Amino acid sequence: MANKVVQEDEGGNVGSLRLLPWTNEGKACWLSPASEGSVISALADVMEAEQTRDGREVLAHARRLMEMPDQLNLHVLKFTAVRLAECLSDVLRVAESRGIRLGVAEPSPDDDVEELFEGEPKAYG
Repeated sequence: MANKVVQEDEGGNVGSLRLLPWTNEGKACWLSPASEGSVISALADVMEAEQTRDGREVLAHARRLMEMPDQLNLHVLKFTAVRLAECLSDVLRVAESRGIRLGVAEPSPDDDVEELFEGEPKAYG
């Protein structure tokens, strides 16, 4: 079970660290609860909104492609699958971050999903 990521600020207020929507060399980045309303917090809000919007756009594109089998070839399917996986990863990170801040989820270890499948052959490129 993961440890709760909690920090106490100078005023003695305790809150959960915010999981940011980006990583540094594959490791999670966290923001202090005391930084709520900061430039970094606002940047994270914008980036989360953009990631969610991108996910919706890629999903809509993929659904349209599935309705046009004559447009599908291996290259198109691989590109679409990679983009869907990227968007899913981003949106899951946003969901995890929000769940942590709402107190309904605990932070997961820094393990990258790809590390779970080390040693297995990749099905793409």
